[in-house]
Amino acid sequence: MGEVPRVEVDGLWRSFDGERVVDDVSLSISAGQLTCLLGPSGCGKSTTLRMIAGVDRPDGGTIRLDGEVICDPVGSLPPEDRSVGLMFQDFALFPHLDVAGNVAFGLNGARSARRSRVRDLLDRVEMGRHIDAYPHELSGGEQQRVALARALAPKPRVMLMDEPFSGLDNRLRDEIRDQTLDLLKEEGTAVLLVTHEPDEAMRMADEIALMRGGRIVQRGVPYNIYNAPVDRDAAAFFSDINVIEGRVQGALTETAFGQFLAPGVPDGTMVDIVIRPQHLKIDFDRKGRGPLPTPAEGTAARGIVQRARFMGGESLVDFRMEFDGSKLVASVPSVFLPEAGTPLWLMIRRDRCFVFPRKGSESDDASTERSANS
Repeated sequence: MGEVPRVEVDGLWRSFDGERVVDDVSLSISAGQLTCLLGPSGCGKSTTLRMIAGVDRPDGGTIRLDGEVICDPVGSLPPEDRSVGLMFQDFALFPHLDVAGNVAFGLNGARSARRSRVRDLLDRVEMGRHIDAYPHELSGGEQQRVALARALAPKPRVMLMDEPFSGLDNRLRDEIRDQTLDLLKEEGTAVLLVTHEPDEAMRMADEIALMRGGRIVQRGVPYNIYNAPVDRDAAAFFSDINVIEGRVQGALTETAFGQFLAPGVPDGTMVDIVIRPQHLKIDFDRKGRGPLPTPAEGTAARGIVQRARFMGGESLVDFRMEFDGSKLVASVPSVFLPEAGTPLWLMIRRDRCFVFPRKGSESDDASTERSANS
């Protein structure tokens, strides 16, 4: 038999005013694993977290902790009996308690053992020297470290984190995220992190569950979620995308960049060919001629530069394509700033393309992600 998941959610759903805000959500998290529930605001991810914590009661579904049912249609274990730690954006430290008192708040047992646990955690989050300070004397980053120590002090089996780093500035956020991740791994805690930021999910998660409209639409390791998106919206959630429109005929879509495979899609169906800016290749114009077609990159199409700007780590170049007037954006990992009006040729990495039936088209339910190879 395989290892029993630390936390397992099966068919969870919740309605407000007759509308399902969480709809048939299922996931499992092992000890020491960090799963990120990722999605836009209002998609149901925080409601899912609150139901696992026990502060909100689901209308249906089952929650298990180490194989034991803690919530189902028959009954629900109260939050204080679930061995679950909570971290939120607002830190929620007690202003009348010093740092030691905040971290020790949920601990039981001998005073010496509690004090030892508090000192150990504060040292591990680099807050030992502030053990006698009060929350109002600490910076936001310091308060977040104390909140982490307090959440981990009772040694919860599961840590639930709802946008815990969103109130910090970017540089401090990265530092504390990395420190938090290291500490959670050391403790062997199963973690469910809720966020709307793809970069945070990619940086921290062992597994990402992408949520939309109350449902999990895709689950997987960050590499697979990014490189094999289930649909156009999933691709667009992680990065800027370019979209080339086409119509299927004989399992092929004809474009100015050559043909793209669309196996299993009925003839006449409109499709979106999705390509990220970093996977467009730019070549120079040679008196109206471009590079020859290749199997890997298809046919080149000419575009006119509309704008170019340097973004620090890359240059972004906006094009208006001659064949249909559409706009495409290419990114170059260096300084590349051609003047507006310059003709250049673009080619598409076929192994980095995705072909999706257009929403509302007749084959919308017939396919998920398809790599586009010529």
